[in-house]
Amino acid sequence: MRIRRILAAVIATAALAGLGLTSAATTTAAVTGALTPGECEKGGGTVDWATNTCKGGTGDGQPVD
Repeated sequence: MRIRRILAAVIATAALAGLGLTSAATTTAAVTGALTPGECEKGGGTVDWATNTCKGGTGDGQPVD
């Protein structure tokens, strides 16, 4: 009986970890899109209007709409 409980806990943990990885991949895909000028500045960067990219901060190198 004890082995069954341990095995059930391991399977449940693995299932929850898999869900975490899936949602992390979805979040990463959503974050890599273009930023607004406000998002760039809020992240500590500045907008380079010559290249339409965010320079510095958390959005460094990302395109700006």
